[in-house]
Amino acid sequence: MDYISVHIRIEPFSEERAEIVEAEIADLGFDSFTVEEPLLNAFIPLERFSEPNLKTLLSGFDTAEFRLSHTVELVKEQNWNAAWESDFEPVVVDGQVTVRAPYHKGLPRTRLNIVIDPQMSFGSGHHQTTTMMVEQLLAEGKALKGKAVLDMGCGTGILAITAAKLGAAVPVHAVDIDPTCVRSTKANARRNRIPHKLVTVLGDASVLIRGQYDYVLANINRNILLADMGSYVRALKPQGGCLLLSGFFAADIPMLLEAAARFGLAETARRTRDEWALLVLRK
Repeated sequence: MDYISVHIRIEPFSEERAEIVEAEIADLGFDSFTVEEPLLNAFIPLERFSEPNLKTLLSGFDTAEFRLSHTVELVKEQNWNAAWESDFEPVVVDGQVTVRAPYHKGLPRTRLNIVIDPQMSFGSGHHQTTTMMVEQLLAEGKALKGKAVLDMGCGTGILAITAAKLGAAVPVHAVDIDPTCVRSTKANARRNRIPHKLVTVLGDASVLIRGQYDYVLANINRNILLADMGSYVRALKPQGGCLLLSGFFAADIPMLLEAAARFGLAETARRTRDEWALLVLRK
């Protein structure tokens, strides 16, 4: 699949402004980002890209405080993968989980070793939200063992693979709307020698089955979480189901908690890091 790379120049640049712009344009379907001061680089599948919509959104940022300009570049799949490989560094979470590429050698051993081939599907483990999700899976500890788990919006499959390696019921289900993500998750399951422990499905929240999961993991973005929360809740088992949400800013927590309450969920824990947040919600 070909992607569009949009290079957004922020003048004057700050990390906070880059995060604000990133959060807003994610609603247009952009699914991964990098920052190279003074640029925010945003990536979206070619067929989902609308430059008029992008221009309209970016024009709203032109204020006395800062201004935006942008250029657009077509990124072929082969070039994308090469760029990921050149930038991808190992990630260690809580000293217990190492996420690395196949070509990383000689790393210290941790409890779990997850090998992810850098692909254009989202998820290398570097983003704060992915790290917090892995941390929360570790914190669930024995409660996760033998439990049915769904990774919604699986990307490269890091969360599904982590859950499987932590002893979740077999198979862990992984769902994504992007065929590249589905292929990547399947390949990474094989790479981690657990293809029999994952079932990967192409689709959106409409494919979920009522009352099937003890845990639903959704690291996506605020608007999708709000739109699909009802589907996630219905997919949870009636008693004790747990919904782990991330992919949004701490400022969005009240909005998400209000929506969760309408579906009978209560907050039992939260994490924040660099303005990003994670919520643990239970029936």
